[in-house]
Amino acid sequence: MMRTAALGIAVLLVSSAVVPAQQPAPAAPRSRIAASDLTATAIPGVVAAGAPVKVLKRDFEVAINGAIGVPDGSGVLVTEILRNRVWKFNNDDRGTIFLENTDGALCLGFDPSGRLIANQTVPASRNRLAIIDPKDRLAVIADNFEGRPFGRPNDLIVAADGGIYFTDPGPNEGQARAGHPKTEPAVYYISAPGTGRAEWGPAAKVIADVPDPNGLVLSPDGKILYVADTSNDYVSAFDVQTNGMLRNKRNFARLSEGAKAEPDGMTIDNAGRLYVSVWGGVEVFDAKGQRLGLIPGSGPGNLAFGGPEKKILYITGGTSLSKVPMIAQGVQSRKGK
Repeated sequence: MMRTAALGIAVLLVSSAVVPAQQPAPAAPRSRIAASDLTATAIPGVVAAGAPVKVLKRDFEVAINGAIGVPDGSGVLVTEILRNRVWKFNNDDRGTIFLENTDGALCLGFDPSGRLIANQTVPASRNRLAIIDPKDRLAVIADNFEGRPFGRPNDLIVAADGGIYFTDPGPNEGQARAGHPKTEPAVYYISAPGTGRAEWGPAAKVIADVPDPNGLVLSPDGKILYVADTSNDYVSAFDVQTNGMLRNKRNFARLSEGAKAEPDGMTIDNAGRLYVSVWGGVEVFDAKGQRLGLIPGSGPGNLAFGGPEKKILYITGGTSLSKVPMIAQGVQSRKGK
C-alpha cells in the first residue's frame, strides 16, 4: 500500500514538472526561384482575385534579369547575364534566344527610336552602357565617370527624350576579388543626343547618398524618379529637373518587411502605381506611396509590363520567369518598361 502511494506521488511529480516550451520550427529558406504556379489575391484596379501567377521557365542555366516589354507588344525580353544572351518570350509563352554575345547584358531599355540599350558587365574591367540591337547601330554610350570605370552598372530606365538613368551600387564580390577598383555607390544620368549633338552626354552623378541603389523607374509623366535601396526600409523619390538633374529627395513608400525586403527591380503602371520586387513577390503602392497589397512570387528580381496592351506583368527571380495577367496597364507613353 505504501509502495503504491509512493509510486503515485512520483508519477504526479513527473507529470506536473515544467516542460520546456517547444521552439518554433525554423522558417523555410527563402528562394529566389519560383518553384510553382501561384494565385493572386485581389488588389482593386491592379489584379483580380485568383489571377494565375504562372511560371514560364524555372530552369535557366544561370540567373536572369533585365525584364522589359517589347515595344510592339509581342512579348518580353530577359537577360541571362553570365551566358551572354537575351531571351524573348512571345505572348504564347514560347522562349527563344533573341541575342547572343551580349557581354553580360544585365538590364535593358529601349530608346525612343527603338534601339535596345543594356548595362554590360562582362568582362568586369569593361563595364559600360551600350546599344546592343539592331546590329547595324551598335554603339558604346558610356564606359566611365570622369575617367574612372564604373563599378557594376545595374538597373536602367530611359526617359521619353532618350536620356538614361542607371544605378551603380559598386563592384560585386567577384569583381572585388579580381581587383576591380572600389567605387562609390551612385545613380548616373546621361543626356540624349540633341540638336547639334550626335552623341550622348558624359555620365553625370545625380545621386550619391543612397547606400545600395538598385531598381529605378520614372513616373508616367517623367517628373519623378523612384529609386530602390536594397539596404533601406523605403523607396526614395526625387523630382526630375529639365536638365535631367534631381532634387528634393524624400521617402516615398515603406516596404512591409523594411530593409529585410531587399527591394530589387521596379516598374510602374499608367495610373502611377509603383511595383517593387521584394522577398515573397511584388509589393504594390499607389501614387501617394500607400501600400495596396502583394502579388505573390519568389525572391527579389526584376519586372516589367508587356503584351499587346501592356497588361501582363513579367517577374524574374533567380533562374525563373513568371507572368500574371493584370487589370492595371503599363505606361503607354514609354517604350518597354
